[in-house]
Amino acid sequence: MKHLRTGTFGFGTALCVAVAAAGTLAMAPAAPAVTPGTATLSFDCGTYGSGTATLNATQDGTAATISLSTSAIKSPIDIGANSVESTLTLTKNGSGTTEFSGKANPAIPAGSEVSTGPLSGTVAAGDSLEATSLKVVVLGITATCKATSPQSPGPFVF
Repeated sequence: MKHLRTGTFGFGTALCVAVAAAGTLAMAPAAPAVTPGTATLSFDCGTYGSGTATLNATQDGTAATISLSTSAIKSPIDIGANSVESTLTLTKNGSGTTEFSGKANPAIPAGSEVSTGPLSGTVAAGDSLEATSLKVVVLGITATCKATSPQSPGPFVF
């Protein structure tokens, strides 16, 4: 019969530790997840241009954020960080609307696509949101963009 030395873990001890860890993980609340986490759509921004946009959504309880970059608007000049004011309007559950807004953006070099966000909003479990329009204000100039395609692969479901 083989004996374990003091201070070493045996199979039984390792099994107990694994079961305890699994039990702890099973009792932890599941983190809310947005599906899909990323979606694309097309925007027409009138005289400012048109193109595609990529939206990235995250959720923390009832708080949600959406970050966005779009080829529909290109910056004619360098734009400093946190100087783009944006409002993204989304259909909510197919009938109403909700807005995500904010004044956060990375520095945008002249000629580059506009990126904005995170834009903040509030959601409830099961909300289905799809972007319909985007308003961007830079240096007092407002560009309003209308979605010309549905989000792909589909609306954000929180």
